[in-house]
Amino acid sequence: MTRYLIGRTALALAVALAVSALAFLVLRLSGDVAIAIGGEGASEADLNIIRETYGLNRPLLVQYAAWLWQTVSGDFGNSLYFKVPVSELVLQKLPTTVILGVCGLLLGLILALPLGVAAAIWRNSWVDSLAMGIAVIAQAVPTFFVALVLIMLLAVWQRWLPVSGSGTWQHFVMPTITLGLYVMPPFMRLIRSNMIEVLSADYVRTARAKGLPARTIVIRHAFRNAVVPLIGLIAVQLGFLLGGSVVVESVFALDGLGYLAFRSISYKDFPVLQTIVLLLSLIYVVLTTLADVANVWLDPRLKVAS
Repeated sequence: MTRYLIGRTALALAVALAVSALAFLVLRLSGDVAIAIGGEGASEADLNIIRETYGLNRPLLVQYAAWLWQTVSGDFGNSLYFKVPVSELVLQKLPTTVILGVCGLLLGLILALPLGVAAAIWRNSWVDSLAMGIAVIAQAVPTFFVALVLIMLLAVWQRWLPVSGSGTWQHFVMPTITLGLYVMPPFMRLIRSNMIEVLSADYVRTARAKGLPARTIVIRHAFRNAVVPLIGLIAVQLGFLLGGSVVVESVFALDGLGYLAFRSISYKDFPVLQTIVLLLSLIYVVLTTLADVANVWLDPRLKVAS
């Protein structure tokens, strides 16, 4: 287990390093940082001074090494547009993204668990077909389309919720529904397949032979073992939600990391964008690593009868 953990940690660090290098390279090739600093009206002489001052005239590999060392030292630089330290700006927006991701994850679980259990109990019936159909539709429809439909229904027509912003809990309702619907299908399919497997296990058949009520068999014996593998998927999906909230936050103008990344792209604020990409990739890598470790640790327990 220790060797596996060390190997997964080393792999996680390698992935994070590769992502940071790729993000740095893509952002540098997408535009001239000197123009982003000096503005469109800056002269060529001014741009040359900026390149010399910030080291932009050095090879990309040297620039990346300098940026990586600066980042490891805890200095993420200053925002080119907001004129504040990047670390201060990112830490200010991070809680909004975390709250949205956790709320979307919880809603996805609340929707997925009863649908998956019902689909497994009434396998190959209309209940199963309905649950699978809902999962397919929720997975196929783009998040921005769901967001726009919710805005039309709940904000424009009914005026129940605010269209955009992040000042109150009402601002999180529609973004949470959007992310919850998108993350629900993987949970539903996993709990359905696990329940089908567990319901056919020997100890469940023994419990039925003893005359235990169906509700007791489903809840105390089948469901308790079927939800254990969800732990790994929860960590993976949470990392995905935190990293993939750019579209949802942009549609609802929710003041989190996703919306900040969208604005940083518009303003060519490279230091902010690089930090966001690095932070979200690290969070995702750490969560997926923890999920793999949890699956390895919990796997023997799945074979133990309740």
